[in-house]
Amino acid sequence: QVQLVESGGGLVQAGGSLRLSCAASARTFSRYAMGWFRQAPGKEREFVAAISGSGSSTDYADSVKGRFTISRDNAKNTVYLQMNSLKPEDTAVYYCSAYLSTYYSGSPAYWGQGTQVTVSS
Repeated sequence: QVQLVESGGGLVQAGGSLRLSCAASARTFSRYAMGWFRQAPGKEREFVAAISGSGSSTDYADSVKGRFTISRDNAKNTVYLQMNSLKPEDTAVYYCSAYLSTYYSGSPAYWGQGTQVTVSS
């Protein structure tokens, strides 16, 4: 069982930046690929970004490419999502997730409770 706790959400103006953090309880954190998803009101949860267990491979949704950066610190059991040039359409609850392998294939097995990001225009 892996427990995930997100932090760093909040209210920011359009064009601003936020950094989300996700602390994991996993004994061997590097065994898990990690991902960020988001869910806006009235919409389905959607993929945002993912990173492999070693951090050598990443993937992004087209809507955030060039603006968001996913990274991880395996010594701290933490994954980050740096969000720059935020837009009102980035407003959502952001969820951290963990996959059951070192690569982000299929669906994540574990989820955090989510953190709210609100971007004002």
